Amino acid sequence: MSFVAVPYLKHVRDKKSIHHNAVKYATCLCEKLENMNYEEVDSIVANSLLDAACYDNYELVELILKKFPHLAFYEDHNGKNILHIAIENRCKNVFKLVCQMSQILNHLVIYFDSSGNTILDLAGKLAPQNKLNLVSGPAFQMQLELQWFKEVKKIVPSSFWRRLNLEKKAPYVVFTEEHEKLKVDGEKWMKDTSSSCTIGASLIATIAFAAAITVPGGNDQNSGFPTFSGSIAFIIFSISNAASLFTSSTSLLVFLSVLTSRYAEEDFLHTLPRSLIMGLLTLFLSITSTIISFSATVYLMFGQKKAWVLIPVATMACLPITSFVLLQFPLLVALISSTYGAGTFRN
Repeated sequence: MSFVAVPYLKHVRDKKSIHHNAVKYATCLCEKLENMNYEEVDSIVANSLLDAACYDNYELVELILKKFPHLAFYEDHNGKNILHIAIENRCKNVFKLVCQMSQILNHLVIYFDSSGNTILDLAGKLAPQNKLNLVSGPAFQMQLELQWFKEVKKIVPSSFWRRLNLEKKAPYVVFTEEHEKLKVDGEKWMKDTSSSCTIGASLIATIAFAAAITVPGGNDQNSGFPTFSGSIAFIIFSISNAASLFTSSTSLLVFLSVLTSRYAEEDFLHTLPRSLIMGLLTLFLSITSTIISFSATVYLMFGQKKAWVLIPVATMACLPITSFVLLQFPLLVALISSTYGAGTFRN
């Protein structure tokens, strides 16, 4: 199959080719500039370095710093170096690159910009809108902003944690003021999501409890035990129904805890996302268990004499599970990724 026949693949190939050529060109340019003095290099390369840091082009930043390490301390007209710019614009790759250069990092972390801001003050400011839009939902955006603030806090001297800037504000005060609206929006999003899921969990818990006291086939008039108590299908029904009741009840309690949370800034970092993850997982398990329980009931009632009934039932049983996976799993995956996975600074 030709690349030309598939426009998307051709586009990807073209972008890779452009990127490769750009890196190659930048490498050649840096090699030619090595014979020049510092002033000439600064006039040609310095602003390109800051632009690369602003757009998170870590490969170009790394290339320039390897050839001209002194440019790491170059500042723009606002007194900001590459670390200031990387943090202000939430450029994760450049930030991680600079953090790996320990000798450079130890000097850059103590620099102030022309407004007297440390890198922690800049981390406390609200990220540019185009960076916030990379994650969907105000709760995720608030979590990402907290991750940035905590990560920058790790690398600055402890004396900077409560240091006042020129506006007489400590970094945590800057963060609170800048993110007030985002915090309110995140709280509303969390409550709306939890309220919707609470309704579903309540319905499933009600169905599971009703099924537990009204067993399929009724009870034997002589012994009082369920008529199908010796059947494997009945055992499956009992286990799945119990699982449905317990998981839906757990999900309900978890979502209620989210609704009644104090919604402090710190809660958006781990507490609320973890609760939402647990609530969605238990809700999915309760839906699956309910479907299994219902299918087992249908088998007990019709499996022996009308086996053909099982085919459409089994087909339709997949619909709610598939719907949940398609509609809610993206949210669950995003939560797990932002809390534990590639969405954090762990990797």
